[in-house]
Amino acid sequence: MNEVVETLRKIEEKYKLFQQQQFTFIRALERSREEAHDLIRPVSSIVQVQCYKDHHCYNSTDRRILNMFISICNDLRCLCHRMETVHPGDSVTNGLLEKCKVLLNDSNDLSALRATYPHGVVNYLSLEEARHRYGGVVSVLPIVIDSMREWITHSKRHVLYIVSRQCATCKKEIPPSQTAPAAQTSNSNKNTVQLQEKDFQKFLAANQRPQQKAPWRPPGKHPY
Repeated sequence: MNEVVETLRKIEEKYKLFQQQQFTFIRALERSREEAHDLIRPVSSIVQVQCYKDHHCYNSTDRRILNMFISICNDLRCLCHRMETVHPGDSVTNGLLEKCKVLLNDSNDLSALRATYPHGVVNYLSLEEARHRYGGVVSVLPIVIDSMREWITHSKRHVLYIVSRQCATCKKEIPPSQTAPAAQTSNSNKNTVQLQEKDFQKFLAANQRPQQKAPWRPPGKHPY
């Protein structure tokens, strides 16, 4: 689990750098679409960005930012597979992972996808860009990262719940009588000593002879 958390943290740092260059990303897509004579349809899939980078991008800056987007998508896919091996999963975590896999699928249609508050990636676009061209492609990364954060939070709670239940079960299995032998032994020894003292007093009372008093004599000198 710690490895998953650390990997996601690194991806988030990489995404923050990418997010700061969103304007560069949009301009790179604009120029690539012009080169491809593909100005009508929106950028609606990851494979479309890959195609622009591989075949219609001739500017080194544009290639760098498009490659950064593809790289983050690949990192998130690898993390999805890692999450499946770390946690056996329940209905919640399995649903979150399935959502991430679908969104990160190369050919998945992202055109209707929109990241909402607290993300402002869509608000940075012009009205036409947000509605038709790039709203989906700029929304996929923050939505997937949010889902992975939620997966980690739920998985940690699930693990803590299992551990707490195991601890409670262990406490119930320990019989309370195991804590009493020492006290029982101490009480038994006290009772034995008290019985011995009573028996000794009875023995003395039964065998002690009464002291004989000397016969009375008149005062004066008496020969021994």
